Amino acid sequence: MALAVCLLFDQRSERAVRALWDRLERAGVPSLRSHTHGQHMPHVSYAVLRTWDLAAVSAAVAGLGPMAPVELTFDGVGLFRRGRAWLLAGAAAEFVTRQERVVEAITETGAELHKHYRPGRWLPHCSVAPRASLAQLPVLAAAIYDVLPLEARLDRIALIDSATGEVWPVSAVG
Repeated sequence: MALAVCLLFDQRSERAVRALWDRLERAGVPSLRSHTHGQHMPHVSYAVLRTWDLAAVSAAVAGLGPMAPVELTFDGVGLFRRGRAWLLAGAAAEFVTRQERVVEAITETGAELHKHYRPGRWLPHCSVAPRASLAQLPVLAAAIYDVLPLEARLDRIALIDSATGEVWPVSAVG
């Protein structure tokens, strides 16, 4: 079980990512649409926490004040170990600095940060398929490259429990 501090996509961008998830499902590649509890939302995580106090983390993120919406262009596909496939976006220095501010604020609450979200190790991404097999990679890549580049606007911040899909909105961005 983990808690993620997520940037959520605006309606247009969310529809585009969900359409990609549906396309993968139809091609036989399980996507986040059907993964675990089936409540996943398209997102980019600023941080994933192993231990936390929900109220403290929520207050810490809200305490950062309003942030401008983020515009990202996803233009590639990446793979983490165990077949987790994701959309790759370039990140401006300001976006990376924002992630560092979020991490600093939430770790000051005593929350334990997952090692992949430490500043300097974080790779901004949007997960699409959590367990793609080697045999599925050509189908996965073809489906993704048919819709790239994907220009997206991320305009809300929320805390999301990865075990249940429960969402706690923190703030609108902007």
